Amino acid sequence: MSKDPRTASDDVDQLMLNARLRDELEPFLDESLDIINSRVLSTPSENEYLASILAWERAPVLPISQWFEPELRLPHPDTLKDQQLHDLLWQTIEQLYAKQIVLEFTDHLSDRELYCLLIRDILPSAEKKVDVPKNVLQWHCLDADVEPETWLRYYASQEEREAWAAETGEIPPPAEVPPYPRAMPGYL
Repeated sequence: MSKDPRTASDDVDQLMLNARLRDELEPFLDESLDIINSRVLSTPSENEYLASILAWERAPVLPISQWFEPELRLPHPDTLKDQQLHDLLWQTIEQLYAKQIVLEFTDHLSDRELYCLLIRDILPSAEKKVDVPKNVLQWHCLDADVEPETWLRYYASQEEREAWAAETGEIPPPAEVPPYPRAMPGYL
């Protein structure tokens, strides 16, 4: 039984692409390429992985505010009334989502607190701007190591609460519904 000529051509194209990607990655070689098991991954899957590594290596590191044209600058929160701030916050959340930046653990923060977090921590943060469709930057608006009580109170699952109690020997705070529930945009 002979192979479909288009399939054979696609296989050759994938192998050629694989060789090109490996050549382009040569200057960046490290253990990340050693973990690829070509016997497990199909050539197209391996090529997708190699292309994502190459995109990561070539991506510029920029403050998130500079991922936008023009640069995303927000007015100082003291200059905004509550409704203006709310509207601008949601506009900014949507802009971030369009750049594949997803904010997580926001429901314990008021609109003003989240807006201030955007200005103070998120927009000035220098991050790799990787232009790969499946790449999502997840920004946790709560560090569970720094604020374990808040995480346990509002976000931890029952299993996570039990694991924390077993690990620390302490009783976690009561689980509560977060005070500012939001339907944040999810993953693309």
